Amino acid sequence: MILDDFRLDGKVAIVTGSSTGLGQGVCIGFAEAGADIVGVDYVDSPETKKIVELTGRRFLNIKANLMTTEPIQGIVDAAVSHFGHVDILMNNAGIIRRVDAIDYTEKDWDEVMSLNSKTVFFFSQAVARQYIKQGTGGKIISVASMLSYQGGIRVPSYTASKSAVLGVTRAMANEWAKHNINVNAIAPGYMATNNTAALRADEKRSEAILERIPAGRWGLPSDIRGTAVFLASRASDYIHGFTIAVDGGWLAR
Repeated sequence: MILDDFRLDGKVAIVTGSSTGLGQGVCIGFAEAGADIVGVDYVDSPETKKIVELTGRRFLNIKANLMTTEPIQGIVDAAVSHFGHVDILMNNAGIIRRVDAIDYTEKDWDEVMSLNSKTVFFFSQAVARQYIKQGTGGKIISVASMLSYQGGIRVPSYTASKSAVLGVTRAMANEWAKHNINVNAIAPGYMATNNTAALRADEKRSEAILERIPAGRWGLPSDIRGTAVFLASRASDYIHGFTIAVDGGWLAR
């Protein structure tokens, strides 16, 4: 049956940025589809853990600072030690710094690029090596952005980092598809998360954004879950190197 192809029973998924927002939503979606979860964030994820365990799935909480690549191998090793294998990676953790390009600092540039693109690549590399070692193949999904396609305003390093996610997703897919590793990405639109709190609090800016979105509303973490589960499941086995927009129609305007 076709719906069985969307099940994640017996799978283990690493999700970064698991404590709130899109990461929490993806953890819940994966768990509801049958996967056990390794939740990674710089803070604990007690709420996510509770919700995942209510679905009957297991949740391993790992507290780590992904602003550097140093913790990555240890996270993969801990996941394998705890669950025996890993099958899915969701690169969700990311930051944004909103400053006019003329005033942008090197520190802001480096920190955003480090977490949003460098960590994405090296986490993907570590998990791909594990998939090859296991001989199982696997799924790698990263969070890109509408600014993988557009320039944006006051977010130069975020735009650069998310453009890099789109490009490196294609590059990794080209090399790893032969190992039965699917590398794809999701480009969310304007989502009601911590990253957009300032925009939503600005009445004029929020109104302008909503006028541009055909769906007429901000996206929710639950809006990402279906696409994430699809890309994590065998239903997407012949999709490699593609970035799917989940944006309420923003890019169609």
